[in-house]
Amino acid sequence: MSLAPVNIPNLLSAGRLLLAPVLLFMADQQRQDLFLSLLALSLCTDAFDGYLARKLNQTSALGARLDGWADYFTYGAMVIGLIWLWPEVFDEQIWFLYTGLICYLVPTITGLLKFRQLPSYHTWSAKLAAVLMAPAYFIMVLFDQALLFRVVVIFHIWVACEELIITMILSSNRTNVPSMFHAREMMRRQRLKIRARRDQLRRRISGQSNDKCPIE
Repeated sequence: MSLAPVNIPNLLSAGRLLLAPVLLFMADQQRQDLFLSLLALSLCTDAFDGYLARKLNQTSALGARLDGWADYFTYGAMVIGLIWLWPEVFDEQIWFLYTGLICYLVPTITGLLKFRQLPSYHTWSAKLAAVLMAPAYFIMVLFDQALLFRVVVIFHIWVACEELIITMILSSNRTNVPSMFHAREMMRRQRLKIRARRDQLRRRISGQSNDKCPIE
């Protein structure tokens, strides 16, 4: 009896989920060094799990949703860590943090209301924002330089707008939608498939009707 192959990307996402409460514990204990070390580990695994999923042909809807949940909890731990470990930085950047929070909440709530599921689009723009957020956060807390962080937050406004557009375009929840243009193409193909099925059904009905007609 052969064992099922281990889904490494899903394990990495699960590991990030488990790291989130550990990050909160380290922040509560005022361990800045361990908090940043574990956060760096979490963000590094986030950078590799998508690549490994494609490389190992282990992409799945479950993996996309698991990765999305890990993102939510990790970013939540980053904000709480900022409040507990660097309160002065939090106070200085509070309006940008509120902006970032709105950029996460609005697309998420919109997707939940329409699809009854958390959206996990993983757009190219969201991936770029995530890659930039990691160094921006570390530079801000270690060197008190917040320019890159502010730029990334402003870019998140576009990320949120694109995710809202994708939600409006799609008729059902999809995972791994690279951009709003891909969403439009998905819907175009779906309409073509529906039209082809309707035409096939009409031909069948028409053929059955012709078979039933008496021959004079």
